[in-house]
Amino acid sequence: MDRAMEVRNLYPGYFAMVMATGICSIALRDLERVALSAVLLVVAVVGFAVLCAALLWRIVRYPRLVLTDLGAADRAFAFFTFVAACDVLCARFARDGYRSFAITLAVLGAAAWLGLTYTIPVRLILGPRPQPVLASVNGTWFIWVVGTQSVAVSAAVLDRDEAGQVSAAALLAVLMWSVGVVLYLVVATLVLTRLLLLEVRPEDLTPPYWVTMGATAITVLAAAQILAMPPSPAVTTTRPVVGGLAVVLWAFGSWLIPLLVAFGVWRHGLNRVRLTYLPALWSIVFPLGMYAVASMHLGKAAGLPLIGQIGRAWTAVAVAAWLLVFAAMCRALLGSARRAVRRAS
Repeated sequence: MDRAMEVRNLYPGYFAMVMATGICSIALRDLERVALSAVLLVVAVVGFAVLCAALLWRIVRYPRLVLTDLGAADRAFAFFTFVAACDVLCARFARDGYRSFAITLAVLGAAAWLGLTYTIPVRLILGPRPQPVLASVNGTWFIWVVGTQSVAVSAAVLDRDEAGQVSAAALLAVLMWSVGVVLYLVVATLVLTRLLLLEVRPEDLTPPYWVTMGATAITVLAAAQILAMPPSPAVTTTRPVVGGLAVVLWAFGSWLIPLLVAFGVWRHGLNRVRLTYLPALWSIVFPLGMYAVASMHLGKAAGLPLIGQIGRAWTAVAVAAWLLVFAAMCRALLGSARRAVRRAS
């Protein structure tokens, strides 16, 4: 089997496949494409189950490799895709009224976030450094922001189901959103510093750099969900800040899209880096889907119909990207299976 799919070498960020599929399912459901949304939900659940089994087996069978990944600055933050996958599925199931299942996923995601958000920075700061950490900073660091804001989204979605009640989820949503905004500023500073101070090679601009935009999009979605929550002290106090920053971050995320496309043209068009299937490609699909959903929800929450229309139109782009990457993944898996059969025969 191809190394990308072997359990031993499982890419820590492979849960981005679940994130991308789940957010496209949410976008389609918001557009009332119920059947297509349900198909993608099934794919997301199956993918989540398979990847959870593979990750658990890797932890049991290859604990040293997992610890190595957790201490590697260029890969460690990809583990936050598990957090975001739990919360994206939580939001999707909550929309269909499966509250108990949604709460279970939210708790699992929050527990994973709590463990990862302190374990990884501590290991990077206090652990051995064969080279400066700055040299390994890349787009996967923004997944830390995505995981943080996904917890805020889950809290807001679940709290909204408790109409007329003030729960701790409202405060949690606002606090996690606030932490995510600050983390975005910190990570963006580190990434920009790395890009400006150190040489940028074509192989350095990997697909996870699209999470730069995805992190702004999920921050906007979390803000829109908070704006739609029932009145509570935390929501009422922060509403002007949340609403204002949501519009600012949506505009900045929109500005980033042409820049990220230009990076891709430079990498693949001018420098001839071959475009083949990699698990990291799902890190492009998720931001596209999240941008669509965030735009639709911000347009509704902030009374900006034009932004909502952009989100509805952008859903087609996200779903098209999902189909391309999913087809490439299936082709890669089929090719790996064929090679395995040849080796066995």
